[in-house]
Order: sequence, then structure tokens, then C-alpha cells
Amino acid sequence: MFRALVRSLNMLNMIHWIRLDYLSCVLTVLATVLIGKKLWQGWVVAGINSAVVCVIGIRTAQFGFVPANLLCIALYTSNLVSWRPKSGAQPDVSNEEAA
Repeated sequence: MFRALVRSLNMLNMIHWIRLDYLSCVLTVLATVLIGKKLWQGWVVAGINSAVVCVIGIRTAQFGFVPANLLCIALYTSNLVSWRPKSGAQPDVSNEEAA
């Protein structure tokens, strides 16, 4: 139990070394590319990025970022639900037949 606590503390200390602004930059670009390719995973990456921006907002006392990004996470969740392929659904081939 003590070792698990020490590991958790070490992970928290490691978070302080990560530059969250650079991480957010990379996640923003990755999410944009994935969503541009119409991949649902882009919404997951965008949600993770919004969580990172919330942490940045709290750390820097810029609390306006928090509700805005919580709203974005809700929108990303909605988009994720509507974009993910339905299980058992057949792909739409009507456009291919018309060509």
C-alpha cells in the first residue's frame, strides 16, 4: 500500500514537469487532423485536450477556461455518439452504386 502511494506521488510530481501548453498544442493538431479525416477518435482526442486546458486554466487561475471546456467536452461527447458507427449497421453504399 505504501509503495502504491509513493508511485502515485511520483506520478503527480511528473505531471509538474510536463509542459501542458505544448501537450495541448499537439493534441489540438492531432484532433483537427483526425476529425478532418472523419475519424471518431478525433473527438476523443479533442475531449482529452479540453481536460488539459481545464487543468491549465486552474493552474494559472484563468477560471474562464474551465466552464468553456466543460461545455466543449459535452459537445465532443455528443458528436462522438453521433459519429461512431452503429454496431451491426451496414455501411452506406448508395453513393458507390450511383457512380
